[in-house]
Amino acid sequence: MLKNKNVQLGFAIFLGLIVLFLPRPEGTQFRVVGDGGRLLIEHLAQHFSVVPGEEGTADYILKARNPGAPEARQAFIAQKAAALDLPEIQVEYVDGLSPKAKRFLAVLVVLVFMFVAEPIPLEITAICIGVFLVLMGISDVKEAWAPYMHPVVVFIMCCLIFAISLDKAGLTKRLGYFIIKQAGDSVTRFTFIISIGLGLGSSVMHDAAACAVGIVTMLPLMRAAGIEPHSRTAKFMMLSLPFACSAGGMGTLMGGGRNMVAAAFLKEFTGIEITFFDWIKFCMPAAILTVPAAVFIVYLVYRPDPKIKLPQFDEALGPLTPMEKKTLAIIGATFILWLTKGVHGFDYSVTGMLGIAGLVLGGVLKWDDIQENMEWGTALFIFGGGISLGLAMGYSGAADYFAHLFFPLIQGGGWFLLFVGVGVFGALVTNAMANVAAAALILPIVIPMAQLEGVDPTVLALCLGTATSFAMLLVIGCPPNAIAYSYRYFKAADLTRVGLVATPVLLALLILVAATWWNILGLV
Repeated sequence: MLKNKNVQLGFAIFLGLIVLFLPRPEGTQFRVVGDGGRLLIEHLAQHFSVVPGEEGTADYILKARNPGAPEARQAFIAQKAAALDLPEIQVEYVDGLSPKAKRFLAVLVVLVFMFVAEPIPLEITAICIGVFLVLMGISDVKEAWAPYMHPVVVFIMCCLIFAISLDKAGLTKRLGYFIIKQAGDSVTRFTFIISIGLGLGSSVMHDAAACAVGIVTMLPLMRAAGIEPHSRTAKFMMLSLPFACSAGGMGTLMGGGRNMVAAAFLKEFTGIEITFFDWIKFCMPAAILTVPAAVFIVYLVYRPDPKIKLPQFDEALGPLTPMEKKTLAIIGATFILWLTKGVHGFDYSVTGMLGIAGLVLGGVLKWDDIQENMEWGTALFIFGGGISLGLAMGYSGAADYFAHLFFPLIQGGGWFLLFVGVGVFGALVTNAMANVAAAALILPIVIPMAQLEGVDPTVLALCLGTATSFAMLLVIGCPPNAIAYSYRYFKAADLTRVGLVATPVLLALLILVAATWWNILGLV
């Protein structure tokens, strides 16, 4: 019965109503903003005390002397301020769940279920994010829709358009041909070379595009060699690619939307900026380690038949054509502009769009090429909706509530315990939603936790950008999984089986890199 789309929609709304009508934790502490003259304190001294350390600050935190009493609530403080004719004073929740945050959680439950069950297309679910946030009074219209054209969204669109131009110019065909010439007729060698090559290549192009290029290159050879769907050889070849591309996407900021979201949210909430070069410096070693490891794990789980041989090709493609050279020059120049953002100061989205303009003016692309091949729904709605949802978690107060709820669990454990906890949580959550959405949802929660623990929030932004690359348990976990699955050469359970082995191993490698390489660089 749960397979019925209407039943799924009804169940999603039912879950939201349950959350909406559950008792709301009021908390014991409240931040008073706008009481510079401390006029309110003396009228609340019987019921509240000022938290130590807040005495000399412009804003301060009050702690209830008798939690649970009617006089220990946010509404009581607000009424006192109104009675004293102090309209400029605002009272915010510190360790409690505000009514707005509770409405957000109800919306979140509905949306997460819809992302998992897919009663409607994911793009429409992503549009519902903005709709629900406004209808439930969580965001105003501008706050809800502005993230759908966030600079990160524009940057991701640039990456997808660059992939379209590479394909149109013939460079993807040349890449595939080169790999085939190196691999010979060995299935194992061919799969390792193409998967590791495109896995590392997905650091500089979208992981979904890299996976699609690999499958299009691989499928004709598999058919020519007589490799049957659902055989161990087919599973090895078709699962190696998405796993390698997902892991490789962590290498640079442009490797996946999750990286850009992590960097953007870090700057949004803390003012700290991770540059293009910084991301490569911290994360590329993890990509270099995890890409071949992912392929090797798939090889161990699904050993290919060594008797199967791939066909040979003797034709040559000749030297680079003028169109290929022009495409490489424009994209290369754009890449240099991204690397040198610290020098010229222009945002990645601006220089990316400059590159797109160069491709069109240079005759590499036409508008029709972009319009027909662009995944507009993915770029605009899914990525933009994920950012809108993540930002709402921050300004609704839900992120602070969870930060105070979970902080005691990791308090005193330092950066390492926080890193491991956030990494494992991120890797699991990202299997149920787009990794962009997972990064956008979790980061607003963990940034306050890092600040409470005295840990540089940059560590957790990098942790989430990398750990959410391991969406290897479910087909819906990330686009490369879905692309590979669509050819029906393996079952969803086959992916889960190898994912159960790969996820903890790759997470362990990521933690190893953080504990050694980041320590050498002085980040931890």
